[in-house]
Amino acid sequence: MKKYFITGLLVLVPLFITVWVISSLIGMMDQSLFLLPENWRPKAQLGLEIPGVGALLTLFIVFVTGLIATNFFGKQLILLWESLLARVPVVKSIYASVKQVSDTLFSDSGNAFRHAVLVQFPRPGSWTIAFITGQPGGDVANHLQGDFVSVYVPTTPNPTGGYFLMMPRADVIELDMSVDEALKYIISMGVVAPHEKVKVKLPTIKDNL
Repeated sequence: MKKYFITGLLVLVPLFITVWVISSLIGMMDQSLFLLPENWRPKAQLGLEIPGVGALLTLFIVFVTGLIATNFFGKQLILLWESLLARVPVVKSIYASVKQVSDTLFSDSGNAFRHAVLVQFPRPGSWTIAFITGQPGGDVANHLQGDFVSVYVPTTPNPTGGYFLMMPRADVIELDMSVDEALKYIISMGVVAPHEKVKVKLPTIKDNL
């Protein structure tokens, strides 16, 4: 009896969590329907709500925005828009910070989250997986003696929350593990271990920063 119950949980729990995450994501993206006039929305046209229409609209908006932003006139519009935002006292600080982070994370040329590393946290002797996000800059670098790197230590099982640390490069151990494998390892709380790989010589963190 207990064996069947546990087996049922192992089958259904991942399924339910997957469905919940996808439905939550679609529900959030469906909020884009509020950008349309009320008489254009599916409920007004068909008399009922259709889940997923807003998600399709969101994807379409993202695609069109990217299409426009890649041509000359689109780039000029974006520069004009950003110059207008830069004149608003509070908005300019928030927008500039968020844009810098998103450019670093999503740009192919960025180095953030390119390396999974092993660090001692939250105390010596306790080890966890972290990600290299760059090097200390600004006045912070003037107060750090030696070679330091910036790392992000995600929490488990929700890696979107975590801690930002600046550590000596000598205290950081580079892992022969992709970012996807490391995230899967963190989210699963160590249950889903990455497959062991044949040792090959890889570029060091220092070579990529």
